[in-house]
Amino acid sequence: MSVTAIDTAVADAKLDVVEAVRLGEWEPRPVEQSWWQTCQTRVALVERLLRMFTGQGASSTRDKTRRRGLGKVLDWLERQPGATWQQRWLASGANAAGFDWADLPLNGIVDPRRHHRDELSCGLAMLVAGQAIRPGYPWLLRQRQALMLAEVRAAIDPDGFARIERDANQAARYARSDALNKLTWIVIRKGGLVADITVGDCVELTKALQEHHFRGSAGRPLFYALLKATGVLPAAAPERLRALRVDGRRSVEQIVDAYDIQCGPVRDLLVEYLTERSPELDHTSLRSVARNLCRLFWRDLEIHHPGIDSLRLAPEIAQAWKERLAHIRDADGKPVRPRVNYRSELVFVRAFYEDIARWAADDPARWARWVAPCPIKAYEVTRKKVQARVKARMDQRTRTQLPLLPALLRAVDQQHKDAEERVGIARAVPSGSRLTAGGIEFQRCRVGDSGRVYAIDLSTGKRRDLTHEKEAAFWSWATVEVLRHTGIRIEEMLELTHQSFVAYTLPTTGEVVPMLQIAPSKTDAERLLLVSPELAEVLTAIIFRVRAGNAALPLVSAYDVFEQTWSPPMPFLFQRRYGTEDRPLTRSYIRECLLATSHAAQITAAGQPLQWRPHDFRRIFVTDAVRSGLPPHIAAKLCGHSTVDTTIGYAAIYPEDVIAHHRAFIARRRDQRPSEEYRDLTAAEWDEFLAHFELRKVALGTCGRDYGTPCAHENACVRCPLLRVDPAQMLRLEEIHANLADRLAEAKERGWLGEVAAIQTTMAAAAQKLEAMRTARETPVLLGMPHARLPAGRSNWREPKR
Repeated sequence: MSVTAIDTAVADAKLDVVEAVRLGEWEPRPVEQSWWQTCQTRVALVERLLRMFTGQGASSTRDKTRRRGLGKVLDWLERQPGATWQQRWLASGANAAGFDWADLPLNGIVDPRRHHRDELSCGLAMLVAGQAIRPGYPWLLRQRQALMLAEVRAAIDPDGFARIERDANQAARYARSDALNKLTWIVIRKGGLVADITVGDCVELTKALQEHHFRGSAGRPLFYALLKATGVLPAAAPERLRALRVDGRRSVEQIVDAYDIQCGPVRDLLVEYLTERSPELDHTSLRSVARNLCRLFWRDLEIHHPGIDSLRLAPEIAQAWKERLAHIRDADGKPVRPRVNYRSELVFVRAFYEDIARWAADDPARWARWVAPCPIKAYEVTRKKVQARVKARMDQRTRTQLPLLPALLRAVDQQHKDAEERVGIARAVPSGSRLTAGGIEFQRCRVGDSGRVYAIDLSTGKRRDLTHEKEAAFWSWATVEVLRHTGIRIEEMLELTHQSFVAYTLPTTGEVVPMLQIAPSKTDAERLLLVSPELAEVLTAIIFRVRAGNAALPLVSAYDVFEQTWSPPMPFLFQRRYGTEDRPLTRSYIRECLLATSHAAQITAAGQPLQWRPHDFRRIFVTDAVRSGLPPHIAAKLCGHSTVDTTIGYAAIYPEDVIAHHRAFIARRRDQRPSEEYRDLTAAEWDEFLAHFELRKVALGTCGRDYGTPCAHENACVRCPLLRVDPAQMLRLEEIHANLADRLAEAKERGWLGEVAAIQTTMAAAAQKLEAMRTARETPVLLGMPHARLPAGRSNWREPKR
């Protein structure tokens, strides 16, 4: 399956789940107000419940306890208002009392002994299992009655729960028990059988678990996966429960309303503006523009200037806003640090004003009322210096990291081997035993149902998850190797699938070479990369680990946090087992792994620990490729850059590279030119070269003509613009000028008109040279007074007086 076909499938399936949740397709079943069990009379209800839960297989003592408890609970409920047992249960307040519900029936009893509470619990369990009452999730989640849940499963739908339990045999015991309990809670609350459970019911229970602070249990989706696998849920239901829990892509109105804009007309303007621009922006860029205009610009103005309702800002208001924007601030509004992308934030606001002014010319009825002078000047958004500083920082970081890359490779490889060794040694010893791995002494913890290996570090006393450390070390090693061999972006790496491998046949030799197909990401253009033997070894190790002995890689759906969409199930290479399901790796997990690797490697630069980030390997890849002689336009194709300038921006140029490449250029140029041009000079040619400079010396100074060129003015040096007059010959030039004046008078007297024109030309040239010499001698040169450069943002500077 080609990447293009995959992208088409992604585009078709991305919004289905999110839109289904938003449009109400997965709504939970409504809670019934009345059903036949809760409407039974006391006599009929007692007869049915005793027949279901007493008699065969139960001891007489237990039967008596249940009979007494059922009678006491029914006596108490009969004193409550309502026509059904459910109405009486709700009216009693027990549903909201939670774990302390038994205090209500015991209220007023002189001697509320323990056996009274046990009897009440047994009686209520019979009512719940017999579906006479249906408590709410807050009450159910506060109980610890495993026996009641087991009786509910046996009484309501034994076949359905048995089928679910058979499918969950491969899961750990705690996960299987958790899944069965959740399904039982849904059946108790909603009624019906397991087959009647809907997707909305699963979402409703998950929200209840989160509200009840069952955070660990809320994140265990095995119950949903079992429903999906057994066919209880429809085929259109999402593969993962998390797809229903994560907020999907929001509309423009929802994005703007999230910033709580107070001024209604301005809110409508922002919605209309963003809607107008949305066709040309992806969702990430749209949310970025909305964040700048709504939160950083207008909402900030509303907070500091309540009641503001116009885009026409007074100069002092605009200046105060810019000063606030220039720094990142804490919750109290105090500056924390300068905002690095300050000028970029100003660009969005300036574009907002300019777009409205431009659109008003085409549609004045819609936009003209909002046209106002832009509070941001053009010079405030120039980013040339900022980009130069960023480029300098990037280059310096790359120059620092490139020589340290071998040390990092050794560190991640050793960390990977040490983590595997620790897990192997720990698995070989029984619980409670001591072991030594990598020079550290551990004590093996008890083996749990999850199969993970835990050990206590005796030097620190902390409990360590050795299985997690092994996984993190492997993915750190895999990330570093894949990124350094390919130079791809982190999102492109995480989107690699088993279908990304392409076999390419060379047209000349017929040799088949493996290629790696990179899915479109930033530039929306796919590309192919050659798989080197080193890269093939790493990818093979990843596939072997993810496959875990199965015939194929698991199909998982990945969530794009920027586009806020889900991909269809695909065999992603970068995925891991998380609890009871397979999940694709996320950017945050990769960054955490690299951060842990940076701390463990202890690589320093200038005495400071060096932290490695995923994008560092892309810059290192480009720099190393260009330094190795790869043409920049080929490097741009490999990196997926649309222009060569972007690739050059990634490459860090070293001073020695400039010298080496210039020398190589000179050598190539010499090889291409005729060899006779580079022969040794003869003595006659050298004498001729020296004689040229001797012939340039004249009475008034020096001639400035080029080597090998004759005099263009037939030795009329006074007229020649190439003459550089010697200041010491100023008197001689004045004498020549006076002599020319006498000759001019004589020529006029005798009528030599041709001579008059020639003398006048010569006199004008002489007068010009004399004036230039006098000006240079008499006029002083004003160098000015040096002054300190002004800090950015200072506006009260005045021109110094001279």
